[in-house]
Amino acid sequence: MWGTFSRVKYKSELKAQIVHEYLSTSQSTNALSEKYQINRREIAKWIQRYRLNGVAAFKRRRHKRTFTTDFKLNVIDYYQTHEDSMTEVAARFDVLTALVSRWRSQFERDGITALKPRPKGRPSKMKYTKKQARQLANKSELERLKEELAKKNQELYDTKLERDLLKKSLSLFGPSKPGRKPK
Repeated sequence: MWGTFSRVKYKSELKAQIVHEYLSTSQSTNALSEKYQINRREIAKWIQRYRLNGVAAFKRRRHKRTFTTDFKLNVIDYYQTHEDSMTEVAARFDVLTALVSRWRSQFERDGITALKPRPKGRPSKMKYTKKQARQLANKSELERLKEELAKKNQELYDTKLERDLLKKSLSLFGPSKPGRKPK
């Protein structure tokens, strides 16, 4: 019939017209599907979104939306505590069904940390930001060497502390490898 996986974008006027026709006449989604050559499931989604959000459900968004962790948790919680299908939950919260499914599986797999926003793109390979590079260039060589020496001294102190802790634990608990047991 029609391409099942085609991502055709329909104008909001057409969506509103079809939903209005469905609500005002006794035509089924199948009849409207044949009349307009649009998948009946798509029409059913439009009707459902209209019933939950009114005409605003058909307005095009100009910017990509970002969702907070709390919002994602609310959607998942609603899905798990109500008898609504994933499609109905998606329509209620005005998000895509695929997003609800993805958030739910991420939450089940990795917990709340999976829902937190992450920075987009590849991490920078720059060692310093431009501001930090400028500050480093402005410092005198002596100041830079003093800072480096202070860092090295701190590392040495931490290493000595760690060594002393290991020595103390060896004296208290003995070596970590078990020796031969007497017969």
